[in-house]
Amino acid sequence: MKARKRGVVIILGLSVLGLGIALVVARSGAQGGAGSASTAEAPAAPASAQGGTTSKAPSGSSPGKAGEGTSQAAPSARSPGVIAELGWGSGPSQLGRDRPQEANPEAPMSLAVTPLGDVVVLDQLNGRLVRIGQDGKVLGTTPLTQQTPQDVTVAKDGTLLVMDRLRDKSVAIIDPETGALRGDLPLQGQGIPETGGITGTFVDGDSVYVEREHGALVRIGDLSGTADTTRPEIPGRPTRDGRSYILANIIDGRGGRLLLNAVDRQTNQQRYTREYRVQFPLMYITLLDSDRSGVIYLGVAGELPTGKASPPSEPGVRLFCLDPLDGKVLGQADLPLNTMPEETFRDFTVLDEGGIVYQYRTESGVSLRRADCR
Repeated sequence: MKARKRGVVIILGLSVLGLGIALVVARSGAQGGAGSASTAEAPAAPASAQGGTTSKAPSGSSPGKAGEGTSQAAPSARSPGVIAELGWGSGPSQLGRDRPQEANPEAPMSLAVTPLGDVVVLDQLNGRLVRIGQDGKVLGTTPLTQQTPQDVTVAKDGTLLVMDRLRDKSVAIIDPETGALRGDLPLQGQGIPETGGITGTFVDGDSVYVEREHGALVRIGDLSGTADTTRPEIPGRPTRDGRSYILANIIDGRGGRLLLNAVDRQTNQQRYTREYRVQFPLMYITLLDSDRSGVIYLGVAGELPTGKASPPSEPGVRLFCLDPLDGKVLGQADLPLNTMPEETFRDFTVLDEGGIVYQYRTESGVSLRRADCR
């Protein structure tokens, strides 16, 4: 099973006019009591958008190992929403892919965005991080020392963090200017008895966390490389505006139902729980994160209805933008789903200023694309 398919699943329901989103909200009171309210929203008709189809709520190469590929990057002229296109291989503007006969095929495992807006791709088969500028050009690479790195994230100061949960069982902290290793934070310990169940790496201020089975996060240390021996936990992923911890899960995949929980960071009390229902079966959650303003981005994979007789549905990702205060749907966009066999860890990342960047794989290489749902 691909690691990304094991992620927490969040589902936004669509029921009105085939595109509307039905929501059920339960809010926690100051004393822990809960009230409830129900609303229904009918987004406007889909319109063209970068990287996919958007609907907003009304206001009020050849297969082979790394180094074997010879496919070249696409011409400089790119389609709207496309940041860069890189072929398979080990050259300066290529990314590694491996399709062994007796093991899982692999492609670049993860990606992140730096404070300067550059995209960093974890090209683990070539043992490096590849940095790509906003003009789509490769700016440079950073060599890696870990054996099986699977996730990369970037702190506010540009510090790079790379996780290997299978062999080195650590998070490497890398200086963004020199590429030097600042330290390694061990994964295994209190709260993480088995590192294979880790589902992500997160940074909040100076703290470094890893997520346990799409649930609680365990603090393993800080950006200086100092390990935390107490390993305290937080109940979900921290939003970038500092308000909440968020957690999502699919409660009925076939029925298209999922829940989003938000916990107040100051009081540690639940702020709200919102249920979303969509008119297609859910497969897994592809994204749960927020931008700097607190807008929550929720992506779910499934067989999205096409509105046509043939085919009536096709694999895709529905991306939702949610209000940080109550989880209300602000907008949505439909994006293509990677259906190739290569194993990856994370294909989507949120920009600080809003919107997302994701990688889409084809036989010729990787297309890095930008999209939004606001």
